[in-house]
Amino acid sequence: MVLLPLVALVASAPARATVYLSIEDAQQAMFGAAAMTAQPLTLDAIQMKAIEKASGVPVRGSLVRVWRAADGGWFLVDAVIGKSELITYAIGLDADGRVKQVEVLEYRESHGGEIRYPGWRKQFVNKKAGDELRVGDDIQGISGATLSCEHVTDGIRRLLATWALVLKPLA
Repeated sequence: MVLLPLVALVASAPARATVYLSIEDAQQAMFGAAAMTAQPLTLDAIQMKAIEKASGVPVRGSLVRVWRAADGGWFLVDAVIGKSELITYAIGLDADGRVKQVEVLEYRESHGGEIRYPGWRKQFVNKKAGDELRVGDDIQGISGATLSCEHVTDGIRRLLATWALVLKPLA
C-alpha cells in the first residue's frame, strides 16, 4: 500500500529541464562582444508554407526568435520535441547564412543528452540552406539519442530555410 502512492507520485512528476546556457551566454559564445539586436519575426501563412516546402519540416508556430549581430550574422533560438519533451537550442549564422555554431540551451529528456557533445554539434558548421541535413546521410546520429538527433537536425534545416526565404531578403 505504501508503494502505490509513491509510484503514482513518481509517474506524475514533471520532466526536469537542465539549463546549460542562457540566450545571452550562447550569443556571447557565438558572437563574442558583438552587439545583438532583437528582431522577432512573425511569419505569415505564405512564408510558413514556403519554409515547409523548402525544408520538408512543418512550421509549428509563426513566431521566430531572432537577433541580428553587429557583424551581419544572425542568432536564432528554437525548440523541438525530442522523444516527448522540448529541446531548446540556438544557432549562429554568419552574414552569408552558414552555420557558425549550434548550442543546446535546455534539455528536458531523460536520455539523449549526448547531442550536447561538441563533436555532434560541429557537424552543422558551414552548413547552409539547401544542404541535405539528414541524419544518416551528412549528419551522423547518436545511438540512444536517435529522435533528439533527428528533430534538432530537422529544426536546423527549417531555420536555415527561414533565413534564406525570410531573413536574407531583410539584410
